[in-house]
Amino acid sequence: MCTLKLAHYVTFISICIWIAHSILSGCLFDIQGSLGCVVSNSIWQQYISSFFYPVLIGLLPIAIVLLFSLLAFHNVRRIVRRQIPIVRRRLDQQLTAMVLMRAVIAACFISPYIIYRIYITKFPVSQNQSMQYAITRLIQAVCLSLINIHFSASFYIFLILSSRFRRQVKFLLVKKYWQRLKYLCHLHNNQINPENAETFGTDMELA
Repeated sequence: MCTLKLAHYVTFISICIWIAHSILSGCLFDIQGSLGCVVSNSIWQQYISSFFYPVLIGLLPIAIVLLFSLLAFHNVRRIVRRQIPIVRRRLDQQLTAMVLMRAVIAACFISPYIIYRIYITKFPVSQNQSMQYAITRLIQAVCLSLINIHFSASFYIFLILSSRFRRQVKFLLVKKYWQRLKYLCHLHNNQINPENAETFGTDMELA
C-alpha cells in the first residue's frame, strides 16, 4: 500500500508539522526565576502533560512498534504454513524476534522519561529546594541516559539476535574498513628502494 512517493509526502508533512509544533512550544515557554524554563501557558501545560508526552511521545510510538511486531509475527506464522524454503523462513523468524525485542526495549526505555516529564511539568521544582532539586536532576539524567540508549539499542539487538547481521557487520568492519585503514596507515611506507641497496653500501665500505 505504501509507495516511495507516498513515503516522501508523509515524511515532508510530518517534518512541517513538528517544526510548527516546536516553534509554538518554544514561544509558550518562559524563564521564571528559580524554576528555570517552564511552560507559562496553562492550556499548553495541560496539553503537554495530558496528550503530548503520554500519547505522542509515549503510547503512540510504542503502539506503532507493537502493531508492526504483531503483523510481522502473523506473517511468519502464515509463512510457516506455506511451502517456503527453510532459509527464508529462518530469516523471517529472526526479523520477527528483532522487531518484538525492539518493541520491548522501546516500552522499557521510553516510559521512565515520559513519566518524569509529566511529573516535572505539573510540579516544577525550585532551585531553592536544593535536595529535591538535586534528586530531580539525577532522575532526569538517568531518564535521558535510558532514552539515548533506546535510540542506539536497535544495533545491539540486531547484533545479538541475527547471525546474518553479525556476518554483515563483521564483513564491513574487518574486510572493508579495517583493510582501508591499514592501507591509509601504510601510505608513508610506500617507497621504492633498489633491491641491491645493501650490497651496494657494503661494496662502498670495502672500497
